[in-house]
Amino acid sequence: MKVTPLDLPGLLLVEPDVHGDDRGFFTETWQQQRYAEAGIEGPFVQDNLSRSRRNTLRGLHFQEPNPQGKLVSVLAGSVFDVAVDVRRGSPTFGRWAGVTLSAENRHQLWVPPGFAHGFCVTSESADFFYKCTTPWSPEDERIVRFDSPEIGIDWPCDTPILSERDRDAPTLSEAPLLPVFAP
Repeated sequence: MKVTPLDLPGLLLVEPDVHGDDRGFFTETWQQQRYAEAGIEGPFVQDNLSRSRRNTLRGLHFQEPNPQGKLVSVLAGSVFDVAVDVRRGSPTFGRWAGVTLSAENRHQLWVPPGFAHGFCVTSESADFFYKCTTPWSPEDERIVRFDSPEIGIDWPCDTPILSERDRDAPTLSEAPLLPVFAP
């Protein structure tokens, strides 16, 4: 497995080893010791799966005060996946990183606690898989608007399909209850 740190501290791109032949492939998507050695520690307590159609944009979501770390991947299709540092006081506050995750490349992205997360579907549809370090908590869920000018994400679709709450989310500068950076 190859693990590449991205521009934001703690954000990791994971390229699992894939063993394939004319029958198909096999890949290990989680192994506690190997991932912990790479800087991705659980425990993971909840798995989620979503399916979305082309141009669906979900995000930017995070939890506070019970933050979640997320190990995310795509089981079918392709997405442009984004993480944003929303920790007040962080040297990288408001910066984002984006990667393509697809069933073809089988990459994973580790999104640490304190980062907002979102994705835009670039294929006809996509099945998106999340491993989470804490359970989803509706009362702790926070959202930052996907097109916050302070962040400036270059999304790959001009007219995203959004939920009402994602469309009406506050910008980063308006967002209440952001996590605090702890060096």
